[in-house]
Order: sequence, then structure tokens, then C-alpha cells
Amino acid sequence: MNAKRILLLYISNDSGHHRASRAVEKAFKLLDPAIETMNVNSFNYTNPILEKVINKTYMSVIRSRPEFWGYLYDNPKIVQKTQRLRDVIHRHNTGKLKTLIDDFKPDAVICTQAFPCGMVADYKRTFNVPLGLYGVLTDYAPHSYWIFNTVDAYFVPSPETGQKIVQNGIPPEKVIASGIPIDPHFTVQCDRDAVMKKLSLRKDKPVILIMGGSQGVCPFKEVLASLVRSRLDVQVISVSGKNKGAYRWFVRHEKWAAQQGLKLLSFGFVDNTNELMDIATVLISKPGGITTAEALAKGVPLLIVNPIPGQEEMNTQHLLKNNVAIRIDDPDSVGIVVEELLYNRAKLAELGSSAVRFSKPDSAMTIARFVLADMRRKGIQS
Repeated sequence: MNAKRILLLYISNDSGHHRASRAVEKAFKLLDPAIETMNVNSFNYTNPILEKVINKTYMSVIRSRPEFWGYLYDNPKIVQKTQRLRDVIHRHNTGKLKTLIDDFKPDAVICTQAFPCGMVADYKRTFNVPLGLYGVLTDYAPHSYWIFNTVDAYFVPSPETGQKIVQNGIPPEKVIASGIPIDPHFTVQCDRDAVMKKLSLRKDKPVILIMGGSQGVCPFKEVLASLVRSRLDVQVISVSGKNKGAYRWFVRHEKWAAQQGLKLLSFGFVDNTNELMDIATVLISKPGGITTAEALAKGVPLLIVNPIPGQEEMNTQHLLKNNVAIRIDDPDSVGIVVEELLYNRAKLAELGSSAVRFSKPDSAMTIARFVLADMRRKGIQS
């Protein structure tokens, strides 16, 4: 029999959606190396020019007018007004999507973002194709752009997220609280001493990890200044993602930080987040879905700094409700909060323990197993 074929669709390279898609792909390969997978940036594949325009516009909005993004995010009026435009885009993309599906002949399609999910959902309805379609949500706050009748199952971060999907008309049996998919290697504990030695860090000093997600959106300068003012005897690692300006700023200030008594290591985009989280005493970050899920799996105490309106604000509210993070709205207060945590080791340990209990580190494997079982139920055999 031919091996199963899984098509995975995401948007934006090196994004959280991409990392989630790669995590699920890896899980399939771990379960059955014979499975054929194809992982495609659907926006770039169908609309490469439009992708650049939208990405640039999105970054401009969240940096300069975050409140406007909060207004747009899951606004029923906006959802309704953009329906016709989305229908036009889906019809325009039908030809390329049909070519992709005809060539690869997938048994199932897994989407980690609403745009490709809607595109394939419309394709299924238009051509009456019995193709398995699965939506994977990577934020705790689902929005209405995800809702399609032709999706076979939704994988959501939590039962609360699932309830919101059900309230939008999706049958409960189609909603699985799998958790946000992260790379399976986040279930493996790294050799902390070896990582510390590799990075020339001292084992007897706390490590403060600052991350701004793949786009590097974080008040990095204010956070570092606050840590310096606190005179804490700590080591700081900054991860700026694709924000080259922030990375260069940190590199320029490594010597200055050392003169203030603070060891600073600066990185741009990294592929060893699991190692950095394993050695971190505290993580200071924006509450992106993937970064949050990774931090929870590693049990690293999470400080959320100045979340933007929209999915970040909603993610933050969910994490605070479950007592697995601390919110800091003023970056200048970061040093004070870190100092209090380092002094109150019981509180620090409680945050870490709560994170582990709340986490779903096997999420990617859960999704892969469900999809394979669903395919077997539908008579698709390898």
C-alpha cells in the first residue's frame, strides 16, 4: 500500500504558525517514518506579493497602533464586512490550490492558521472532495475566521478555547483540547551544565531570558535598562528573532552591560529555544501562543510584558486566570518584579510547577495520533 500523505499549511516563514506546523510534521515522522509530508507557506505559494504587503502592514500596525489591531481582531463587524473579499481571494487561489492537491494527493490537510484553513474548506465545498481537513489553533483566543463546516476537527489549546469554538456552531465532537503543538524535543530535559558551559555562563547565577517572538516585538531596551537599574547579580540572554535592529542594539550594549555588572548574551533568530528555556530562571516575553506553550512545557516562570491588544491580550488573560504567569504593563518595573521573585524562591517554584501542570508538551503527538486514527476510521490505510 502507498504511504499516507499529509499536507501542512501555514503562513509566514519562521512564525509561530510555521513552528507549530513543523512540530506536527515531526510528530508524524516519529510515529511513522514512511509518512510523506509537505509543509507549505500557503500565503507565499498563492499570493507572494500580497504576503509581503500584509506582513509589512501587520508589523507596522502592531508597532505603531496596537490598539487598532485590537479593534480589528475578531471584531464581528470586520468579519462580516470582509466576507466578500475573503471569498474573492479564495476563488482566486483555487487554481493554485487545486494544482498543489492534485500533484501531492494528500490524504489529509492540516492548517495552523485560519487563512489556509478557509481556503481548503472552500475548496472542499466547491469540488465536493472527501479530503480530511484539520484546523490547529495556536492561540488561546479563537476568532471567527476559523469557523468552517467542512473542517473535520479542530485542535485547540484548552477546553475553554474549545467552548468558544462550540459556541460558534461547531459540534463538540469535532473539538479536541490537544494543547498548542510544540516540537517534541521540548519534552526532553537538556544537560543544563553543558549548556551553561557552552554559553560561558556561571552555574551559580540566575539566568534571565528575554524573548520577543519570531518578529522580535518587545520593549527590549526598557527591559534591559530596568534590569541594570536593579543591580541584580544575574546573567541576561536576549533573543531578538527577526528584529535585526534590536539584535544590533543588544550587541552594541553587551560591553556597556558588563560595565554595569550585568553579563549579556545577544542572539537573533535561534533554533535552540529548548536549551535556553532549560537554563532560564525567569522568562520575560510577549505572550505568543507557541512561546507560551514552550515555556509552560519547560516549567520556566513567565513574565508577560505589555501585551498588545488582540490575541496577546487574550492569551495573557487566559494565563493569568490559570495562575501560570505574571503580567507587567510597565517595562520599567521589570527589575523590581524579577528581584521580588528571586528573593521569594517559593513563589518562583510555584510559578514553575503551575506551568508544568498546565502544559501539554505532547500536543503535537496528540494531534498526529488523532489524525492517523481518524484516517483509519475513514478507511484510508497505508
